[in-house]
Parts: sequence; structure tokens; C-alpha cells
Amino acid sequence: MSEVPTLPVTFRPARTRAVLLGLGGAMFVTLTAIALMLGGLNPGDRLTFIFTGALLFGGLVLLARPKIVADDEGVTVVNIARSRRLAWAEIVQVTLRPGDPWVFLNLSDGTSLAAMGIQPAMAKERALADARALRALTEARSVVSGRPGELQG
Repeated sequence: MSEVPTLPVTFRPARTRAVLLGLGGAMFVTLTAIALMLGGLNPGDRLTFIFTGALLFGGLVLLARPKIVADDEGVTVVNIARSRRLAWAEIVQVTLRPGDPWVFLNLSDGTSLAAMGIQPAMAKERALADARALRALTEARSVVSGRPGELQG
């Protein structure tokens, strides 16, 4: 069993987040600079450039939003458009199989919840370590005993 981290702890794909926010900021600054440098544009056209940059930045901020926050009472899973609060007893298993885009939480009601805050795409070793830590927390805190989580890679 992995070492149980101290609570509260937040898991998030740091590299992916840095790339998305950096790219979004660069696009916003570039489109704003173009809008201000092009002399033949009227104010409405300039605002359209700036608004487009802000819209693209906002979309990338949403993609950078996923995280998993674990505290004494449970886990908050924040995905792109939704977040969900789970008590420790609701989580039966934490899985991250080869080819999975992110961790999945198998829940006591028989459903599975994607937890996009742990993604192996850009940092596989970090994602595996985070998934093991979340699994150790789940096993240590959960009242419901389930099968050991599947972490391969």
C-alpha cells in the first residue's frame, strides 16, 4: 500500500494546466496586440478581436479546471463543466488502467465517475503516484471495503 498523504491534498495535472493557461494567455495577448496595431480597424472590429481572444482563453481555462481535492470528509471531483462531492464511503475503487485518459472512481451505487484531475497523458509517473496516493487515502478512510484498485502502467 502506498504512503497515505496528509489531508487536505489536491491532485491536478500541473503540466497540462500550465500549457493550457500559457497558450490561452498568449492567444489573448496576441489577438489584443493585433487589434491595437492594425490601424484600419474600427472600434467594433477591435473589440471583436479582443472578445475572440477572451473567449479562447476562457475555453482553455475550462479545460485547465480539473482537479481532485481530498479532505477529512471526502473528495471533491472537479471536471471541466461539473463538480461532485463524494464521501469517502461512496468510493469503492480507484482505477487507472493502461490507455485510460484519467482516473475513474468506482462508486458504491454501481456507477463510475471520471476524475480528470489525474491524467497520465503528459506526466505518466506523476499520474500513477497520484492515483496510488488517492487509492491509499480511499482504502484508509473508506467504510465500504472494495477490491484493491487497478493501477497499471
